[in-house]
Amino acid sequence: MMKKSLVLFCLSIIMISTPELKAQINIPQPSPKAKVETTVGLTDVAISYFRPSLKGRQIFGDGDDYLQSYGVLWRAGANSGSILNLSTEAIIAGKKVDAGQYLIFMTPEENEWEFKLYSDLSLGGNVGNYDESKEVISVIREVEELDEAVETLTYQISDISADNKSANIHFEWENVSLKIPIEVSYDDLVMTQIEQNTKVDPRNLITAANYYYTTDKDLKQALKWIDTYLAEGNNSAQFWNLHLKAQILAKMGNKKDAKKVAEKSIELAKKNSSGDFGYVKRNQDLINSL
Repeated sequence: MMKKSLVLFCLSIIMISTPELKAQINIPQPSPKAKVETTVGLTDVAISYFRPSLKGRQIFGDGDDYLQSYGVLWRAGANSGSILNLSTEAIIAGKKVDAGQYLIFMTPEENEWEFKLYSDLSLGGNVGNYDESKEVISVIREVEELDEAVETLTYQISDISADNKSANIHFEWENVSLKIPIEVSYDDLVMTQIEQNTKVDPRNLITAANYYYTTDKDLKQALKWIDTYLAEGNNSAQFWNLHLKAQILAKMGNKKDAKKVAEKSIELAKKNSSGDFGYVKRNQDLINSL
């Protein structure tokens, strides 16, 4: 009987001392979070934001009938605002911006919007405490009127250039489209890696040679690198890298040697048990172009 009483006493103490467990109910948020990210050149560009929807409302306009009136600073999203993340330095709308994280703010007008980046993330979406001393850039850009309304606020990293050196931070909502140009530079970074990594791993010689070939740098150096690589072990049997050497020779104007190397690449490609991976045609096209 005494043991039973002791057990009941202990259970009562546990029930009294244990905090009440609170169940949570998850429901869809009116402005769900989102993230868009891509790499431009060697720079990782990402935007984290919250996405409000129109829901029949008028968003941008002049007066109190609109959710976001012209001439009023806006957090450029919902909740705690929108954050731009850059992994390296970039040029945004013609202005240098260091690597880091920045809040995005905008001031809408009828034809032109002001786009701002802000260095203090703790501000969140609190535009009332905006401190101009923490403003990184402020630029005015024209907006485009869309034919069809965009229901949910959307950011993109769009229009990446063929040379991978520029793109646009692209905002769309309601009938407004705003593009902010972003430019990056990667040549110095690549050259530093070439200097460091070709000494560590000879396979990087191919990457270095290919970079010099595609960017029209010193082709003699590119040829030297690829010859050094191909001279190692059985590397000369790599018909895909022989094709690169043929391309370099052709760009140098050495058609005779380019044809000779391309023919050797074809020969090796045809013998490959796993297939030629399209290099027979690539080499033949190169020969035909000489």
